[in-house]
Amino acid sequence: EIHIKEPTEKEVNPHLLPGELLLCEANMVYKYVQEDGSNRGTYGKLVCTNFKIAFLDDDSASDDNEPQFKNKIIGENDITLQCVDQIYGVYDEKKKLLTGQLRKYPEKLIIYCKDLRVFHFCLRYTKEEEVKRIVSGIIHHSQTPKLLKRLFLFSYASAAPNNTEGRNQTVMFDTLEAWRDELERTKGNVKYKAVTTNECYRVSEKLPLYFVVPICVSEESVLKYEGRGIPIWCWSCHNGAALLKMSAFPKEQDDSTSQTQKAFLDGIYKTISKAPYELLKTDDLSSSLPSLQDIQTAYTRFKQLFLIDNSTDFWATDVKWFSLLESTNWLEIIRRVLKKAIEVAECLERHHTNVLLIEESATDLCCVISTLVQVMMDSYSRTKSGFQSLIQKEWVIGGHPFLDRCNHLHKSDKEEAPVFLLLLNCVWQLVQQYPPAFEFTETYLTVLSDSLYVPIFSTFFFNSQHQKDTNTSGESLKTQSGPFRFLTVWDWSVQFDPKAQAFLNNPLYAEKPKPDKSQRKTTRFKHQRQLSLPLTATKSTTKRGFFREETDHFIKNILGKRISKFINSSDEPPNSFREFYDSWHSKPVDYHGLLLPRIDGPEIRVWAQRYLRWIPEAQLHGGGTIATAAKILDLMEEVQSLQVKMDEEHSQAISGDVRSVPLLRNSARLSSLFPFALLQRQSIKPALPTSTWKDLEDEDDLVKRDDEFVDLTGDMP
Repeated sequence: EIHIKEPTEKEVNPHLLPGELLLCEANMVYKYVQEDGSNRGTYGKLVCTNFKIAFLDDDSASDDNEPQFKNKIIGENDITLQCVDQIYGVYDEKKKLLTGQLRKYPEKLIIYCKDLRVFHFCLRYTKEEEVKRIVSGIIHHSQTPKLLKRLFLFSYASAAPNNTEGRNQTVMFDTLEAWRDELERTKGNVKYKAVTTNECYRVSEKLPLYFVVPICVSEESVLKYEGRGIPIWCWSCHNGAALLKMSAFPKEQDDSTSQTQKAFLDGIYKTISKAPYELLKTDDLSSSLPSLQDIQTAYTRFKQLFLIDNSTDFWATDVKWFSLLESTNWLEIIRRVLKKAIEVAECLERHHTNVLLIEESATDLCCVISTLVQVMMDSYSRTKSGFQSLIQKEWVIGGHPFLDRCNHLHKSDKEEAPVFLLLLNCVWQLVQQYPPAFEFTETYLTVLSDSLYVPIFSTFFFNSQHQKDTNTSGESLKTQSGPFRFLTVWDWSVQFDPKAQAFLNNPLYAEKPKPDKSQRKTTRFKHQRQLSLPLTATKSTTKRGFFREETDHFIKNILGKRISKFINSSDEPPNSFREFYDSWHSKPVDYHGLLLPRIDGPEIRVWAQRYLRWIPEAQLHGGGTIATAAKILDLMEEVQSLQVKMDEEHSQAISGDVRSVPLLRNSARLSSLFPFALLQRQSIKPALPTSTWKDLEDEDDLVKRDDEFVDLTGDMP
């Protein structure tokens, strides 16, 4: 039985952005709502532009059911071309990956997106010519290699009105003054200097125009090997110890060259190991952390767990959830990265030692570790503007090759790796462990991860500052000539109106108290923890009954708290690390001091909001973080209304900086998928057929093995 919404003759046209062109379209396309096997859905028009693939039905034209958290650029049924992951066609109930020229066109199209949405379109009722046009158009524009200047980024920048950047507190780090201000903020200007050696990119095209090096490093040294072998400053700790990074020399070279380079490095190390510099510890990340290929492989496996075609698939994999999750290795990579960041923090904080991170180009894992260390040690990086400035400094200006790692041009799969996504996953672990320490929310991180695939912002679409600068000059459609005016992703008003932006701010953020004028003698802020205390008794490891108090079967499955993996881990941290780690966790948290993530076993979790938001079966009705947020926002609304009354009574003007609070009406009806999906569909777990249980009995790792997995057959509430 097919439940359908009858097509109407009403013409629905796509909303086009400046510079956006309609390339092909098909009418009478049927979009399935794939939460069950009933084939329910709606008819509409499927279009492809030079920016997105969009499905338009009657609801697209009406503003009646407009969501509270609406993106102004991308609608619910829009997929940017950069967000398309894979396209499958269905031929006689068999799925086949679609690439290049097709001899036969499918009766059904399945589009898997990088933000983990899955779209099913039935083309059975569409005219044959339109099917050929739309399918080949979608494949060509979303999958084939393209030139950089063919990205929609340039079409939009040349056609859009010259937007002057709105009020934005984010430091862009594209000027010498910005680097000098950062040195002053971190008290690093005594031992380090901002240099202009790379102006006009005469040292290297991979380095930014301006960067910071130790005062004792000469301009000749920087020029000698195109910036390789030079310690570049990232951040200075309150005790003077600094975090540095360095591009390594290529490993495969002839003896004489490598001897010369070794002598050069020895000279640099000797120079920066003398007073006034602290002791130096070097850390080669290419040998101590997983390779980019390992990260890509793990994430490819991991994301498959969430690209669910239908309800049956969801419940079929549910019984094997923990073994499937463990086999991806994604959570273990997150744990290893966080552990490395804690080790670096220990050197800086406890041992007063400079840390030099070394990597081939110093633009991948160096960016991850340096960012995490600053988020953990510098409370400014946990504010919204501070975090955005940090991403600008370490990633955008620091030269992370976003274009290659996100494979925006579809040129080479070998270069692709979700390095920035790995960072956001690590930051999310800290945000969910210490919510009051962060001015932003997990929704902010989720939206930031989505913005990787929105080609109207230049932030994540270049490999380096040099590449952006050389491609900025160009012909504008409205003026005779002039440079492109690219938007920055940090101007959130482009994507969201003020009400929606309120979801990005944490209402429970514990703001840093302003120092009392009478107590301003101490200029440097230092947290209260005394980290050199003797080792405290280690907490006993979590027992198998970890979930015993939880009654919700779904929560047991969904949070991915795999218990056995790390408790008896072979690479047990050394004693000094364990002492530092346990000593810190034995004391109350100072939300403006050092933060160390909890990394043992079940503490590393799946980022549920990002990975489960499109799966109706995964929703908790009236539950999840949104239930807590709803109560808090209700209280805030009440406090604000009382404040207004008090102000009126005292005949005072209302303070202009009162934050707008998103009103969550009928919050009991919301589910944990809010604010990304307003789905309220009930999904009942199907009774598994006998054949399925028989198959499961044959699996040693699930039935016969005495495993430490959580009992999945726990009591239902």
